[in-house]
Amino acid sequence: MNLLDQLRGINPNDPASWPLPIKIGGVAVLGVAILIAGFWFFIQDEIDAYAAATKKEDELRETFLNKKAMAVNLSAYKQQMEDMRRTFGSLLRQLPNTTEVPDLLVDITQAGLGRGLEFVLFRPDKESPRDFYAELPISLEVRGTYHDLALFVSDVAALPRIVTFGDISIGVAKGSVLTMSAKARTYRYLDDGGNAAKDKGPVKPGKK
Repeated sequence: MNLLDQLRGINPNDPASWPLPIKIGGVAVLGVAILIAGFWFFIQDEIDAYAAATKKEDELRETFLNKKAMAVNLSAYKQQMEDMRRTFGSLLRQLPNTTEVPDLLVDITQAGLGRGLEFVLFRPDKESPRDFYAELPISLEVRGTYHDLALFVSDVAALPRIVTFGDISIGVAKGSVLTMSAKARTYRYLDDGGNAAKDKGPVKPGKK
């Protein structure tokens, strides 16, 4: 009787009557099944736990290296922060406070008059509050030669307070005399209780 006939003739309810080769094969299959089940129910959990622990170790190592690098460069970071504070303080000192704004407006007009310009319009407009400062736009129109206009802009830029020019338009008034319209902007630092000042209205133009 061959193996196939033996398999057909076995009684699954009576393993004791199985032929020896079938018994050995059954035991082997059962052993493999037990090993596979043990792997999935026990060993696989250990492998997953090991993988998670390895990943956590890598994360902790990276965190440690980052903190170590920060500790090594702590002095440099402190110096950078101190430099930034000094730079920020220097910029703030270039922003006029409420009491200094009128003097700054006078300085701008004096810069123009000193270059022989004729002020057709000089009007501080309404302040626009920002985060920690207020922007004060100034509408102005002046007349003079191209050279004098350029020197005026340069003189205003050299003032100790920050003043910028924008929306510049230049046209011919008469002969070599040009008319320059522009929007000058200065900035005022707002303290804890600082509010934007009211519109000062137009200033009477001056002449050379």
